[in-house]
Amino acid sequence: MLEMGADQVDEAVAECAELLRSVADRDWAVPAGSLEWSVRRTVEHVADDLIAYAGQLTGRAASGYVGYGIALDEGLSNEDAAGVVTATGGLLSAVVRTTPPGVRGWHSFAYGAGDRTGFAGMGVAEVLLHTYDIACGLGVARWRPPSRLSQSLLAHLFPHVQPGPDPARTLLWATGRADLPGRPRVTSWHWHNAIVLPVEDEEDEEAPAVLELRELSPAAAMDLSVGGTAGHTWLGGDPDEGSRAAGAMVARTYARGTHRPEWGTFVLVRLRDERALGTIGFHGPPDERNSAEVGYGLQERARGHGYATAALRTLTAWGLGRPGSPALRARVDPGNKASQHVLRRAGFTPADPPVVQDLAEGLDLRYERRG
Repeated sequence: MLEMGADQVDEAVAECAELLRSVADRDWAVPAGSLEWSVRRTVEHVADDLIAYAGQLTGRAASGYVGYGIALDEGLSNEDAAGVVTATGGLLSAVVRTTPPGVRGWHSFAYGAGDRTGFAGMGVAEVLLHTYDIACGLGVARWRPPSRLSQSLLAHLFPHVQPGPDPARTLLWATGRADLPGRPRVTSWHWHNAIVLPVEDEEDEEAPAVLELRELSPAAAMDLSVGGTAGHTWLGGDPDEGSRAAGAMVARTYARGTHRPEWGTFVLVRLRDERALGTIGFHGPPDERNSAEVGYGLQERARGHGYATAALRTLTAWGLGRPGSPALRARVDPGNKASQHVLRRAGFTPADPPVVQDLAEGLDLRYERRG
């Protein structure tokens, strides 16, 4: 699996500290590459982000950043400034290691929150990208982000970017720092934290959510498709075959460059025990008819408790609420009465025509839902 966690934070910080100490005898007042900041100000910014991200998780920040920051002491040597990055990086990696998987803290990218994996990825991104800026500003032309870290970062925080044979160059291109043959220059960019959709109780909207839909990143999808757990603890021990197939679908679209965040697969997690019960999601973004197909599947032990219906209602509300109010559709085997019941309870009705013949998959019933 393309991991993103405390070890990756430590690796990125070590790369940064090594570069900073190798240029500690130079003038850090010069601009850091294409940034308006000086090298010293950029170093301060990296340290500030690392400690801020740690605080977002430990403080369980619900809105905005926790109210503190960090500044380098006036007169602090360049060598000691490098040590500040090492220290703050260690704080973030320690927090990532000890934060439970369901905990999130506020961040604007995307949808107002990030979990421990998200904040680890954001920390790695800040470190690698600004180390590159610093290297450019000080004329260290040889420095590039490590390939494996770049590959992991792309698959976690840049799901909308098609990976290429050179992950470091792709990362620099995706963040406006380099050209990439065959792709237009990037002038505006952002990363993407996985979306989390709470599944509310339809009869009591004030009651706390008992389930969550957690977006599957391409990195987690690749792991799931080849026999891994995608970082989740699954009911019964192992993911079901339907979830592995859903992971493989995300992995394929990511490799082709057609994966779109929001329109992929979500893992259905039961909050009381943090167990993954199955997957639900879209088979891709809305097509030329402004219609997107939904699919879902639960592990056998999770069926019969209303989880699928509740999850589909939440996913449906999310999809219909996207810009342009796309229509949603679903296909189900005529013999699968339970799934047809789930669709009807979630507001889907038979399409016109209600039956479709697919040469590869056979006969299916069609359902649809419009806003």
